[in-house]
Amino acid sequence: MTSPRSAYVVAPALFGAYGVIRLLDGLDGTKGPGLAWTTGHLCFLVGLGFFVRAFAAMRAAAGRSDRWATAGLVAAVAGSFALAVQFGVDIVTGLMAADHAEMGRLSDTFGSLPGAELAFYAVGPMFFFVGQVILAVRLYALRRLPVWAPCLVFAASLLPLTTKDLIPLGAVLLLLGYAPLWRSGASRTALTSA
Repeated sequence: MTSPRSAYVVAPALFGAYGVIRLLDGLDGTKGPGLAWTTGHLCFLVGLGFFVRAFAAMRAAAGRSDRWATAGLVAAVAGSFALAVQFGVDIVTGLMAADHAEMGRLSDTFGSLPGAELAFYAVGPMFFFVGQVILAVRLYALRRLPVWAPCLVFAASLLPLTTKDLIPLGAVLLLLGYAPLWRSGASRTALTSA
């Protein structure tokens, strides 16, 4: 298993890789199916595992009995699960489809299942962002993060909701927001004095 410090770096890096690959995939006017589609989605899917590790470490930093941090962890993990299902479906439909139109039809078939749209597209993934912000704000409240860190995490959470083309920028903001958590040798005093 990876260390929490590396998870704070690897998770945003894979999120950013997905965003860059997604932009490159769309240069021909259409996204997927193909190698770029699959590779980008696999980057984010693997990144979700690192995010879950980072979220667990954030909750541990707040204290295992901290209710706000526990709520943030539960929300973030639930959102991670919803995103994993969504990205898994995207990968499978991308591999099954001959072209973008067929990929859309296959995806619509899954989305039309009772509750799938709500759980895996409209509401479920939002918990990933909400939980992440709760964890960052809680660590700030406990003086484990400087005030700017949860602000960057919040901004990073809003960018992909505005347009997915901003995912690479959101990844950079997350990397910066997580910096106090992954910096080598950083003490709690150094974390709160920034």
